[in-house]
Amino acid sequence: MNASPAVRRVAFALIVCALAALGAFLLGPLAHRGGTSGARPPTLSSARTSASAQSGVRATSAPSIYEWLPFTSAGLTAAAKTVVRFGDAYGTYSYTEDGAAYIAPLRPLTSAQLVGQIEAAYEAPGLAADRQGEKQVSVGETTIGSLRAFGPSSLTFVVQVAQHLTSAAGRGQQATDYAVTVTGSGTNWQVSDVELASAGNS
Repeated sequence: MNASPAVRRVAFALIVCALAALGAFLLGPLAHRGGTSGARPPTLSSARTSASAQSGVRATSAPSIYEWLPFTSAGLTAAAKTVVRFGDAYGTYSYTEDGAAYIAPLRPLTSAQLVGQIEAAYEAPGLAADRQGEKQVSVGETTIGSLRAFGPSSLTFVVQVAQHLTSAAGRGQQATDYAVTVTGSGTNWQVSDVELASAGNS
C-alpha cells in the first residue's frame, strides 16, 4: 500500500532534521576548535610550514630508516670509506714490492688474520714470479655497488676493484667484483673477509 503525499512529506522532513543534527554533532568540535568563529583547521602542509618557520627544524612525518638498523648514518659512511680504502690498497701493487711492503697500507684497515692470508697469497711463488718477470704495476680504484648483508656488528659490501695495469707488455685494465665484509661498531670498522662476489660472502 502506497503512502499518502502528506506522510511522504513528514518522513522527508524527519530525515532532513536527522541529517542536520548529525552534521552539527560531527562538525561542531571543528568549528569551535581554538575559540575563533569561522577559523578553518590547519592543513598538514600549513602545519609543516608553520612549524618550520617557527623553529627552523624540518618537520618529519616518518621515522628515519636508521631507527630500524643496527648502525647509524655516520657508521655506514665510515664502514664504506674503510671498504674503499681497502679495495684501493688491495688492487695496488708493484713488482718491486715484497709481501711486507704490499700489505703495509692494508694493516690499519684489516684484521690480522686476513692480512696474513693476503700476504701469503701475494708471495705465492708462481704469482710472484709472473709479477716480477712481467714487471707488473697496478693501481686499484674501488667503487661500491651495493650493501649485500648486515648484522649487529658486520656489513658486507659488493664492490668493483678496477686495476689500471702497466707491464712489459703494455697498459691495460681489468675489473673484479668482490664481497668485502667489515666488522666493528660506531665509526670503527675493520675488513675481516674478502671473496669474489660470485662466491657469496654473506
